[in-house]
Amino acid sequence: MRKIYFLAAVPALVFGQVDCNKVFEQRKAELQYELERIDEQKQSLEALRSATQSILDKKEQKLKQQQADLNATKSQIEKEKKQIEELVKKNEQLLESIEKAKMDKVSQTYAKMKAKSAAEILNNMDTEEVVAILKTLKPKTVGKIFSKMEPQKASEVTKALSE
Repeated sequence: MRKIYFLAAVPALVFGQVDCNKVFEQRKAELQYELERIDEQKQSLEALRSATQSILDKKEQKLKQQQADLNATKSQIEKEKKQIEELVKKNEQLLESIEKAKMDKVSQTYAKMKAKSAAEILNNMDTEEVVAILKTLKPKTVGKIFSKMEPQKASEVTKALSE
């Protein structure tokens, strides 16, 4: 087989003389074209990479700004929440002091009344209200009022007072 190839190549060299320079030049041109094409693709890739990085940087900067805005809003909300909680606490204290003053006034009124009159009024009231009023009175006054109340109502109130 080798002999056949060699024999076929010898006449081609002798008679047709293959121009090696021409083949090399043609191959060199093909390789240069391929290198230019690869270089263009490399430049396109670099441009795409640069554009992508620019977009990513802008998005990251926007995200950081949004995060900062969100943190500022959260801080403002927490500050306002604390203010509201303080106002609610002050309002509860005010309401409590108003209720106490109201109960003190009611208690003073019942303390100044005669036991029979107070008992008649308390007999017609809700047990919880009676308990709230009697808790603020002196034990001696409560005893006098109980002695004048209906026994069943006095029993209910006594049970509620002991709880």
